[in-house]
Amino acid sequence: MNLILFGPPAAGKGTQAKRLVEARKMVQLSTGDMLRAAIASGSALGRRVSGIMERGELVSDEIVIALIEERLPEAEAAGGAIFDGFPRTLAQAQALDAMLAQRGSRIDLVIRLKVDDQALMDRIAGRYAESGRPDDNPESFKVRLGAYNDQTAPLLPYYGDQKKLVEVDGMGSVEAVAQAIDKALDAPRR
Repeated sequence: MNLILFGPPAAGKGTQAKRLVEARKMVQLSTGDMLRAAIASGSALGRRVSGIMERGELVSDEIVIALIEERLPEAEAAGGAIFDGFPRTLAQAQALDAMLAQRGSRIDLVIRLKVDDQALMDRIAGRYAESGRPDDNPESFKVRLGAYNDQTAPLLPYYGDQKKLVEVDGMGSVEAVAQAIDKALDAPRR
């Protein structure tokens, strides 16, 4: 099964993906984690991406798609992927569909974590105070949240029209969100 966890930065996608990796043995493909690893490696790509992320801008489709494509064989071997933070744009969604179709696969389900923007701002301010992660800087986060809201809005009807979109209240406890996700995953598919 290939699953997309859809929601703005800090909505809890990573927390839920890690739980699904453990419980269902799927592979998490987190573009955020992949990009942070590239930065930590000190590679040319990492240096290039670092400045982009620190400004709160989105990394180009070309870079993100290449990172995802590199990890698909691992996900296929495990029986499925959890796409976390990808796709963010209609172009990325179409590229992902084409990439998977070439491999005889597809996206099975898209779970949208619905959250409140102000609650996310509060969450990020606390996370930044604790970890100091550069992409959690509240000012950068405002830019990222705005970009998410502007650029990913077209993905809702894209996946809704395919009958793949399920919305989950992301403002509940981690356990309540997990239960709602499990219910969606275990529901019969057309």
